[in-house]
Amino acid sequence: VKAYAIDMVKSIEYKKEVSYRFIKSDLLNGASDWNQYSEGGCALVYDIDIAERLCTPSELKRFTRSNGSLKDRPNRRENWIQCQSRALFQACELVSNIVRNAD
Repeated sequence: VKAYAIDMVKSIEYKKEVSYRFIKSDLLNGASDWNQYSEGGCALVYDIDIAERLCTPSELKRFTRSNGSLKDRPNRRENWIQCQSRALFQACELVSNIVRNAD
């Protein structure tokens, strides 16, 4: 999540004033939510890339099959794109809170 938050901070168009109200819409880049953003290819698109970003080395080992391929789902409720969407949402909240507290 921190890596996504850092990417978000780097992608913010620096204006005279960054507003908490517009941070999310700026970061979504036209998508209606983080799921659409993620599914639309605006973030990582390959499961292995998402897993490498979100998992610790021991978690990544647990999610990798003996032949080196990645398991289909990180948990019962989500696929890797949905997991990334949740991480992007959390990262956006982190960035938004920082901007709000800076005002």
